[in-house]
Amino acid sequence: MKQPARCTRRQFLQASAMTLGASLMPLPGLATQWPERPVRMVVAFPAGGPTDTIARFIAQVLGERLGQTIIVENRPGGSGSVGTSQFIRATPDGYTISMFGMPALIAPIVHRNNLYDVRKDFTCVATVYDLPYVIVINPKLLPDVHDLQQLIAASAKRELNYSSPGAGSIAHLAMEQFKQLSKARMLHIAYSGSAPAMTDLLGGQISVMMADMIAAIQHIQSGALRAIAVGSESGKKFLPDVKTIAEQGFPGFEASSWSGLIMPNGTPQAVSDRLNQELSVLLADPQIQERMLKLGAIATYQPSADMTRRMASEYERWNRVAHEVDIWNT
Repeated sequence: MKQPARCTRRQFLQASAMTLGASLMPLPGLATQWPERPVRMVVAFPAGGPTDTIARFIAQVLGERLGQTIIVENRPGGSGSVGTSQFIRATPDGYTISMFGMPALIAPIVHRNNLYDVRKDFTCVATVYDLPYVIVINPKLLPDVHDLQQLIAASAKRELNYSSPGAGSIAHLAMEQFKQLSKARMLHIAYSGSAPAMTDLLGGQISVMMADMIAAIQHIQSGALRAIAVGSESGKKFLPDVKTIAEQGFPGFEASSWSGLIMPNGTPQAVSDRLNQELSVLLADPQIQERMLKLGAIATYQPSADMTRRMASEYERWNRVAHEVDIWNT
């Protein structure tokens, strides 16, 4: 069957913004004096990665609702810790916000640095999306592997290598936890982001990867990669026929990520209230939800208090995993 023509990611985002911006009107009576000039959205990760991809989409459609341009500024380094540590010192006037990614939560844990504390050093605005993970293999290297038990059996014959977007990332921690439970023999190869890790997996230098859905879904659909397990039930929105890790003999196992907007402490409450209101409408819109699913993410709105609790819970969870798998200063 002839495949439909694919647009580039830039074309997709521009078209989405034009369509949605025309149909969604700002809410009245909410912090009407803000914003009076462009707003800067810090992304503490490289351009083209999962956090950056969604941040740019949200910046476009949210900017339409606010009536101002939202400029995305990438400040990568240290698994998100460099940009985040700079961001928290920004002037709290409402004109600097950030799309927070989970690697920036884990970085201070695994590197044992004190650059910031995610439980108190910034203010949560609202969650924006959930990001499922999936274990994928290069089918040319592992033609007989279709599930986790077959992967474990293959690793018993020869040690496999697996890639991650960085030492101490969720993908790294989760795969080390899986190795500990399954006794699979796999060597970790760390990369500086999802894109180069995915490139080497596709090129055959790497056999296995626990990848975010944004990075993996197009290659699964094309057949270049084979999905053998999703990290959580949310992954079945994209791959309904693929079993979770928990369903394949590891009950309670879950690996997924999420992101949300944050502000420097001291930012006026009216700004947070306005952003909360606008995001609650945006993320409930079926067109927005569909666009984000096509990108590989699940639109998920949670207000400030819920995001704050989720942040603290995730910190405790991954701090515990880091101790269990003994990953430090990597």
